[in-house]
Amino acid sequence: MTHANMRLSPHFTLREMTASPAAARRGIDNTPGMAEIAALRRLCRRVLEPVRRHYDRPVVITSGYRSPRLNTAIGGSPTSQHARGEAADFTVPGVGNLEVCQWMEANLNYDQLIYEFGESGWIHVSYRVPYRNMELRAVKRYRLGRLRTTYLQGLA
Repeated sequence: MTHANMRLSPHFTLREMTASPAAARRGIDNTPGMAEIAALRRLCRRVLEPVRRHYDRPVVITSGYRSPRLNTAIGGSPTSQHARGEAADFTVPGVGNLEVCQWMEANLNYDQLIYEFGESGWIHVSYRVPYRNMELRAVKRYRLGRLRTTYLQGLA
């Protein structure tokens, strides 16, 4: 089994948690170290796998691990948990993002859960110990004459 095919949990592989078209386009190596792989494994086992089991549907990862170089290249936050292997963005096809967030809020522990841009967006979740169980929603708002992402407390 190659490193990329490593199973992090029954339904998630290292390959899907590190896949990045942006890294491929820029020629950036997006290979995590052992500490990041351990964090990805915890995220998959404690958060993503329970979502997969509950809905009995695939969980589509749209962004998982981002190497520090990739995170900088795409304009990610310098404190992004993606760069530590602690975060993923995902959707569950056929299930509303808010419904998934509400189920997660009621049933799982996590560090941060963000309902990103409504039903047409995605879910951001992070896991670390100690966890905060913080819920936010991301919206676009005009500030200082520019459309910017704003984070509000709560899911709705």
